[in-house]
Amino acid sequence: MAWLDRLRRAPTADPMEEAMAAFRAGDYATALALWEPLARAGNARAQSNIGGCFVEGLGVPVDALLALKWLTLSAEAGYAPGQRNLATLYLRGGEGVEPDPARAEKLYRAAAEQGDALAQDMFSWMLLEGEVMPADPEEARRWALLAAEAGIASSMTRLGMLYHHAMGVERDPTKAAAWWRRGAELGDADGQAMLGAALHMGTGVEPDAVEALAWLLRAQSGGSRLARPFLGAARAALDDAGLEEAERRAGMPLR
Repeated sequence: MAWLDRLRRAPTADPMEEAMAAFRAGDYATALALWEPLARAGNARAQSNIGGCFVEGLGVPVDALLALKWLTLSAEAGYAPGQRNLATLYLRGGEGVEPDPARAEKLYRAAAEQGDALAQDMFSWMLLEGEVMPADPEEARRWALLAAEAGIASSMTRLGMLYHHAMGVERDPTKAAAWWRRGAELGDADGQAMLGAALHMGTGVEPDAVEALAWLLRAQSGGSRLARPFLGAARAALDDAGLEEAERRAGMPLR
């Protein structure tokens, strides 16, 4: 691990910096070894990172209870990513940890109010789902807009849905398509599906059959179920040359 030796020889080497370098390099054991003393000394970022490793099984076996321990310490210290990670654990649960959507909602809100964009995105989603509290599309749009402005693609797609379905805003197909395009270009599969559908039907954008199919194929490859209802009609709208061009575009990396 020459990279680690070089970093440790640096006169200003910082344990958190070393740990993050190891983590990014896939050396989770080294990252955990560096984070552990920091976490035990009360470093909320290290606590959150260790908890995340136990959630995902990175360098350690998956252990929801140990994840809960470390993430709770981080969240109680007021660290926004720790609050968000703990919220995610409560949202999906794990062995020994019962799902608790109400607690997840409170934690997402707390992190969102501190400006954590990923928490803003998830809190917006929960506000639309209405599982814990009554659905509030206007408030969902407010948080989705904050997350979208921070570059979160799924919130861009959600804003498109809100404008498309007139949820908390007046219906505006042009704005819907514009938000779907932003999400799609950042790789959100549902945004790609909806942009493809809009291009196929000419809703909010000029119709473009080749580009429509290209986006729908990208969405399908990315796992979006929203693409499926439109793929047959989008393919049927093209001749062989158009199909070949759409497939070529779909296989190209976005620029």
